[in-house]
Amino acid sequence: MSEQINSMPRIGDIAPDFEAITTTGKLRFSDYNKDSWVIFFSHPADFTPVCTTEMTGFANEQESFFDQHNCKLMGLSIDSIHSHIAWVDNVRKNSGVLFKFPIVADIDMSVSKLWGMLQPGESETAAVRAVFFVDPTGKIRLIMYYPLNVGRNMEEIKRCLLALQTSDENKVAMPLNWEPGEKVIIPPPKTVEALLERNESGLEMMDFYLAKKLL
Repeated sequence: MSEQINSMPRIGDIAPDFEAITTTGKLRFSDYNKDSWVIFFSHPADFTPVCTTEMTGFANEQESFFDQHNCKLMGLSIDSIHSHIAWVDNVRKNSGVLFKFPIVADIDMSVSKLWGMLQPGESETAAVRAVFFVDPTGKIRLIMYYPLNVGRNMEEIKRCLLALQTSDENKVAMPLNWEPGEKVIIPPPKTVEALLERNESGLEMMDFYLAKKLL
């Protein structure tokens, strides 16, 4: 168990690279990640109810949201490519939704173990519901883990992507429950001169260390 925990990627790490068979062909993660964000997520198994709702949710948002914010999607489960293709076809026939993003076939569990998606305390044969946000430099910026029996929150995933991108672009931080269009937090002053300037700035301030503004 300790070996598995020690090998799990952390925020700030460079995303572990791999090459795998996916539903869109053979892919190398670092090539797929080049010049764009990637949200890489795992699901426990094909042809399961919660996973079907989640994958449908990602598919419904792919072109209307993720593509518009320079973010690619990639899924994974410990299933064969044949199972993936059959499931994609099944969902398409029953709901009209097509999973266009690649889904990694990880039948030998190698990618799941590399990325810390296989957590024996939850299951030794199914990946947990992990979500990794990887920026265009290949760095892991945010990680979410959900157990097998709790589906993810798509609105929170979208909010986090926008928060990360907004923070990078404007060098600011986001307060509790931040939503796009709301005020952001300005980094605290690091000199007395900057402190005095802040006191005269007209920013919304609780105190010198907590100041907000609209972008």
